[in-house]
Amino acid sequence: MGIYEELQARGLIAQVTDEEEIRELINNGKATFYIGFDPTADSLHVGHFMALCLMKRLQEAGNRPIALIGGGTGYIGDPSGRSDMRSMMTPEQIQHNCDCFKKQMSRFIDFSEGKALMVNNADWLLDLNYIDLLREVGPHFSVNRMLTAECYKQRMEKGLSFLEFNYMIMQSYDFYVLYQKYGCNMQFGGDDQWSNMLGGTELIRRKLGKNACAMTITLLLNSEGKKMGKTQSGAVWLDPDKTSPFEFYQYWRNVADADVLKCIRMLTFLPLEEIDKMDSWEGAQLNTAKEILAYELTKLVHGEEEAKKAQDSARALFSQGDAANMPTTTLTEEDLEDGCLDILTMLVKAELVPSKSEARRAVQQGGVSVDGEKITNIHEVFTEDAFKAGIVLKKGKKNFRKIVME
Repeated sequence: MGIYEELQARGLIAQVTDEEEIRELINNGKATFYIGFDPTADSLHVGHFMALCLMKRLQEAGNRPIALIGGGTGYIGDPSGRSDMRSMMTPEQIQHNCDCFKKQMSRFIDFSEGKALMVNNADWLLDLNYIDLLREVGPHFSVNRMLTAECYKQRMEKGLSFLEFNYMIMQSYDFYVLYQKYGCNMQFGGDDQWSNMLGGTELIRRKLGKNACAMTITLLLNSEGKKMGKTQSGAVWLDPDKTSPFEFYQYWRNVADADVLKCIRMLTFLPLEEIDKMDSWEGAQLNTAKEILAYELTKLVHGEEEAKKAQDSARALFSQGDAANMPTTTLTEEDLEDGCLDILTMLVKAELVPSKSEARRAVQQGGVSVDGEKITNIHEVFTEDAFKAGIVLKKGKKNFRKIVME
């Protein structure tokens, strides 16, 4: 089985410009391909995870990845799938985020000599002359066609700024530059990037008379059709300081039964033969599948040692054991009122619920416990001495937090 057939079997391929050409390129290690990452935060998150795994798979099959950091397009922001415009970042913020990305990507991609590249589109976009760009690129883009793109249609309802309207041109220009400078003949991206990617292949064809390819990968959606990678407290980050290895493990351990086998197939590097055998699993076996998923992905992002710690800690918690590697919320004197803290405030501070009304519902429904004892009184309070010893706060069956005093 070639890498193209493996990607198909894993359910990763959404749309392609030329299936036979792409199959030939990547199966024979002839692709120099790129995926773009806009540095809108100082860490990559689960939304980027599938792209990183794809780059790893393709590199292992002999192809050369280019990780394109959007230091230039980060000044604009991509309207795809967003109902609001991204906030402007300073050049210093963008550079800091780019540096953080490279460190995280190195866990997935071998950047040693000739094997992969990391480039920043600020190197060519920030020096562009506006008139030159209009003359060089403007004639090759139809405004009528651009407005039919899904990413723009969504924004047109609430207002599309000229700033955002330029994003497709910038992304297309990236592909054009990468083709000329590095022989980049393919672009990969999420399925919501299809229109932007076609703009790049068309620009290369019109300007250079050459053929370049594009392929989108399936978006990681749960069984309800929502993007995966979000929790009540926000995104699931790859940075251990933003999402601890334990929290990362728990996110995947808690996926719905309907999603676990799909996630194993799309995200892990387990052999397909092994995954095929899991297709008939049901009931308690699905919990085993969730443990496999959580362990494999935590190992990919944080290393085998952290994955083992997270797994041991999770198993210990389920059997009411110790909380050695559990995520911890540290309180200060300012968090307490008269040396005490009520259960509703504690749930909010621990980020197990987004609001006190949600906390009240959780307690009233019998879904909250402290050190294994169910809490039914919404006015229950805990003293400073209890926090100094450390308590384990639990919401539902799978969400834990250790609460301690500074």
